[in-house]
Amino acid sequence: MTPPVTYRHTTDGAARGRVRLLQLYPRDMNIYGDWGNTLVLARRAQWQGYDVELLTYDPGDDLPSDVHLVVGGGGQDSGQLRIKDDLAHRAADLRAWAADGVPMLVICGLYQLFGHRFITSSGAEVPGVSVLDAQTVAGPRRLIGNITLDTEDLGPVVGYENHSGLTTLGPQARPFGTVRSGDGNNGSDGTEGGRVHHVIGTYLHGSLLPKNPAVADWLLARAVEHAGGTWQPEPLNDPVEVWAAQARKVAASRPR
Repeated sequence: MTPPVTYRHTTDGAARGRVRLLQLYPRDMNIYGDWGNTLVLARRAQWQGYDVELLTYDPGDDLPSDVHLVVGGGGQDSGQLRIKDDLAHRAADLRAWAADGVPMLVICGLYQLFGHRFITSSGAEVPGVSVLDAQTVAGPRRLIGNITLDTEDLGPVVGYENHSGLTTLGPQARPFGTVRSGDGNNGSDGTEGGRVHHVIGTYLHGSLLPKNPAVADWLLARAVEHAGGTWQPEPLNDPVEVWAAQARKVAASRPR
């Protein structure tokens, strides 16, 4: 296992707390810039006065305990096949964490495997871990391009989708958002992503969180609460917020 890396808070005085952030399968599931999501979470926590202990988990590692936030990225089908056995071995732990309120963000390939199953184009079934009530089948074409969503509690969300999997949610999951422009889960029912407990699964790459700081702060709030604290953010006197707003505006205005 790679030794943990600690990001120290950048505010004056003592740290307000510590967030243990776990990145799942960075070796195999991190091909669309999804590392940017991890970096945004670490940086925004630092700016609010928290130390962040960044841990990673790859097949064969010991699974860390007492984590406060989990993030995982996308990968090619070959990456999914490399992690599927190990992921199945950790399924019970991940379901228990989700039920206990650990916030999680999983993108694309890991979103698919957090459901019940993924059926490949050849008809083979890759079992999922059933954190989300969802299943995915390989489609005949790629769903690709800028995408905008309306969410129930996080405002407008923008990103970039690039997938051929067609995901359908079951009754125990609600969508991350409704599609304003783009394809979303399957190009037909107007949904994108899935949510249960404090878990968000989505096809949005880009990376997602640099353009959508409200989503990052929601995840951090749940992480701090899970660690026993209270998230009381201070206004950030930083051009990052302006850049994020401009990035959302540009992404929403570009054609598919």
